[in-house]
Amino acid sequence: MSLSKEKFVDVNGIRTRYFDKGQGETILLLHGSFFGEPFSSDCSANWSENFDGLSEFSRVVAVDRLGQGFTANPKRIEDYTMKAVGEHVREFIRTMRLGQVHIVGHSRGGYVACRATLDYPDIIKTCVIVDSGTLAPGMTPMHEIMAGAPKPNLSEESQRWVLRRYSFGDEHITDEWVRALAAVAATPKYKEAAAIVEKSSYAADLQREKVETFNLIRTRGMGKPTLVIWSLNDPTATIERGQLLFKAIAEKERHAEMHVFNKSGHFVYREYPKEFNALLKSWVSRHAN
Repeated sequence: MSLSKEKFVDVNGIRTRYFDKGQGETILLLHGSFFGEPFSSDCSANWSENFDGLSEFSRVVAVDRLGQGFTANPKRIEDYTMKAVGEHVREFIRTMRLGQVHIVGHSRGGYVACRATLDYPDIIKTCVIVDSGTLAPGMTPMHEIMAGAPKPNLSEESQRWVLRRYSFGDEHITDEWVRALAAVAATPKYKEAAAIVEKSSYAADLQREKVETFNLIRTRGMGKPTLVIWSLNDPTATIERGQLLFKAIAEKERHAEMHVFNKSGHFVYREYPKEFNALLKSWVSRHAN
């Protein structure tokens, strides 16, 4: 399966790619990774196994985040930050006149979804966080986990290896998906972003922002119904870290739930697309008003 009928919209001068299908409650999907990531060039194509199914009961919108996929890079070097990524999501929602959305973020996109919920509650109805090692307490030793990836990085062969390393099974790793990711990594803007991030304070800024985010969760709370979806067998975001994240959220947010998928890796929504979609359908229907 693949996403079809890509569209573009100008978001404060940033040409932004998105996919839009269906009617009803709006689900906004945010993929993972970050600007110029050295192992896997995530984009909206990650949601290809879920998109059509979600559109059967909702309006589903998948967007390439700032500087990723085929969305343009930030205009200024100082905007290579997660804060700027969150602001881009906010402006995308407003530009598209989506109203209040059920925001669903995977991996680093889960951090963005959480932070958008905390910072812009007027445009968020509920928050769904999926296997976000970036947001959860602790660190992910990514370079250790990905040691041994075939060279060159970001080639089809290398990305297929990385996706398998992330996963419990590999049936969801389709040729079409791998080609889509490799096409993103081959763009000049991807290489430009990688070079900028390597020399920037992006990583240090993210750690500072993560501490700030956790302080907000613990003191003020999410303020919106929040669903945490995790995989029991994710090598990059262990279940123990996911449970710590949920515990922190649940302390302040009464309408908080956690769902764990067994025998599943980082891309749980691709490994169990029907079950994942059914879970979102139930969640959205219970929080439609």
